[in-house]
Amino acid sequence: MSARTDRSPAPHLAPFLAAYDRLLARWPVPVEPLTVRTAHGTTRVNACGPADGRPLVLLHGGGATSTMWFANAGAWAEAGHRVLAVDLIGDPGRSVHDGTPLGDVPGLHGWLDAVLDRLGVAEADFCGHSYGCWLALTYTLHAPARVGRLALLDPSLCFARYRPGYLLHALPLFLPGRTPARAHAFLDWETAGSPRTDPDWREVYALGYADFPASRVITGPRPTPARLGTLTTPLLALYADRSRALDPHRAAEATRRAVPHATVTTVPGATHHNVPVAAAPEVNRQVLTFLTRPTP
Repeated sequence: MSARTDRSPAPHLAPFLAAYDRLLARWPVPVEPLTVRTAHGTTRVNACGPADGRPLVLLHGGGATSTMWFANAGAWAEAGHRVLAVDLIGDPGRSVHDGTPLGDVPGLHGWLDAVLDRLGVAEADFCGHSYGCWLALTYTLHAPARVGRLALLDPSLCFARYRPGYLLHALPLFLPGRTPARAHAFLDWETAGSPRTDPDWREVYALGYADFPASRVITGPRPTPARLGTLTTPLLALYADRSRALDPHRAAEATRRAVPHATVTTVPGATHHNVPVAAAPEVNRQVLTFLTRPTP
């Protein structure tokens, strides 16, 4: 069952957790922090919106934590959704991976199955960003009956390849000597020429990168065209038109080819890492329109 979070953090994580809590306090609606225990450990879910609203599960990008939704969750909650923003287990955040290893992609999907089971959520809409898009998409292919609608913000590892230059700039993040300055430099490079990342979230990301032990990211190849051809779930894909991670136009065309029924658009003035915030009014509007559209 779910309950208030009351775990005592490791002392070296205090600066990160303080930054996390400062950003969470900026959410414009009351937030109910929930603890969900599974075999893999304790998962933190930041919930908001009416308890009887339709569930909307939010899956953040790698290292971003669920606090990244501060510019979006309020709008979706106020529209009547029960927003469930999950801290991915094994990633920086308030989830604690102190149980059995996830192991592989089926293990990751099984963890998300267990989280939804403990929350009593049989079916929900999903929204992901970056790596969270890959998890949301592959989870939908794993358990299509549990996902009503699927919204993806600048989806990586889903329909198109990363730009080589992005991978080159990201490489230092995986080398020894993890410091906040290295994470800051990477974010500043990716968001150059557009509104910069929010300073409070930038600090959460950088401290999480530096303070949490490096762990193996569980991922896999992009779903094959044959696998994507089985997808019947309504899909919205929003691409940041200044993304340095993906070529937005090629990625959009690849999405349309793979999932002909998808709604695919680009969001002006945003990059891969700042699209949820820099383009928040447009993102919030498009996601809400998609979630409330009559089912074909």
